[in-house]
Amino acid sequence: MGYHTFDADRADKLENAQRRYRFLSAEELLWALSPKGDETVADLGSGTGFYTDDVAPAVDHVHAVDIQDAMHDYYREKGVPENVGLVTSGVDDLPFDTDSLDAAFSTMTYHEFAGEDAVGEITRVLNPGGTFVIADWSATGSGTHGPPVDERFSATETANALREHGFEIEFGAERPETFLLIGRTK
Repeated sequence: MGYHTFDADRADKLENAQRRYRFLSAEELLWALSPKGDETVADLGSGTGFYTDDVAPAVDHVHAVDIQDAMHDYYREKGVPENVGLVTSGVDDLPFDTDSLDAAFSTMTYHEFAGEDAVGEITRVLNPGGTFVIADWSATGSGTHGPPVDERFSATETANALREHGFEIEFGAERPETFLLIGRTK
């Protein structure tokens, strides 16, 4: 089961590009998603839309999904691209049709929603052959950055959870503080 969400009162910290891109660059995220331009994608735990903004120009539509209305308020003040829709929802009960998304991604938020229900929902809404990209704080990290180590998952634990829901893992990398996984539905 996931852990607490990021405090919306500290949302400004999520806009620090130097810090955010240190752990996952826009180029790396786009490489992992490999968009062709016509996809419908969901950013799960979108927060202020920091990474949503990087993906939006490369796809047809992005659903910015966050459980906190305050994060969407911040994003609105910042300016939401025309092809981005704000969705207030938990990941364990997504308001999308079955097989309706080409891809989904989670940037440093998987630990907040991880669990059977959430992974099951992601599996349900992704179309066959859909991509799920996870970049998150690793349980093997030091805890110097991000959430406490005991609130994190390892790349191996996360890959196993995805496999249990029918994902094939196409790429996995454990880094000093984070991991990156690319899974594809069968």
